[in-house]
Amino acid sequence: MQTAGSYVFPAVRGIQAGREYYVSMCPLRMLVMLFQFDDIEPPELRAQRQLNRGRVPEIARYIVDHADSYVFSAITASIDADVRFEATGASDVGTLHIPLSARFIINDGQHRRAAIEQALRQRPSLADETIAVVFFHDRSLARCQQMFADLNRYSIRPSSSLNVLYDHRDEKAGLARAVIERIPELKELVDMERSSLSKGSKKLFTLSALHTATKQLLSAAPEVDRLETSVAFWRDLYSRFPAWEEVRAGRVSAGRIRSECIHTHGVALHALGRVGSCLVHNGGGTLGDGLAGIEALDWRRDAPGWEGRATTGGNLAKNSQNVILTGNLIKTAIGLELSPEEQRLEDAFNRSQNVD
Repeated sequence: MQTAGSYVFPAVRGIQAGREYYVSMCPLRMLVMLFQFDDIEPPELRAQRQLNRGRVPEIARYIVDHADSYVFSAITASIDADVRFEATGASDVGTLHIPLSARFIINDGQHRRAAIEQALRQRPSLADETIAVVFFHDRSLARCQQMFADLNRYSIRPSSSLNVLYDHRDEKAGLARAVIERIPELKELVDMERSSLSKGSKKLFTLSALHTATKQLLSAAPEVDRLETSVAFWRDLYSRFPAWEEVRAGRVSAGRIRSECIHTHGVALHALGRVGSCLVHNGGGTLGDGLAGIEALDWRRDAPGWEGRATTGGNLAKNSQNVILTGNLIKTAIGLELSPEEQRLEDAFNRSQNVD
């Protein structure tokens, strides 16, 4: 709310490190109007990272597409002017008065703010909704820069597996969860939270690797029964790798299989998803018995056929080229033709091997 000479926000006053700060709610239309970007150059003269405008449309789409369920955490901002807090009675609840001349610098949340501005153009009805704002009173650029560093010092993105586990908007994430519910023996081998496994882990796969392979499986087959096709694919794979059942039954350790073989690692699973996609496409929506023969491949990590494909210098690698080259070897072994793109990469790989 704006009064003569000042903005007035309902607020709760708190103390951190002996300094007052204030928590309030700000209508989205006012957030866009008041809160500024700090995009000046060079970086040592601003208090924020440079806005990555490529991220903004995706966040804006999230708001617009989920206008009845989107969730945003609080914006953190510094105020470069004297403020006045009027408490209601003896409490820390009251009103925060900020001069109209004040500048609001975002310490955390500039991409959310930019996305909100873009979303309001598409859905003006969101203008009266609110977002929490944490206000700090700071004049110093050095202090604002320190706040940015401190706010981001310990921030850790959730693992890819945890995102798949908790994302109920993404159909493919739900599909990955449904697959392992339908195959209990596979579920016992999947780590639902981590995206990389320690040597001592009793799991063979990560949920994120299974999710990626399943997305690849379905990439060229949009008309099939997605769940049934995915379940059939993973059941078939399970039957062709006896080591998976050995681990589930406790007859061999998961760490040993992961260290000795590549068929449990993301690069191989993703490549197998590519192979499965080709089979489904060629088979009119079914896998058939197309995966027969993959068990005859030498899946040992140190087998020479994987070097330069699934491994580099003996270490597992998983960029898109590694995935395609790994898939090429599998497809050739079971009698599938390579696509033109795959053949070009295969020819280049073979030339490099001959040069070496």
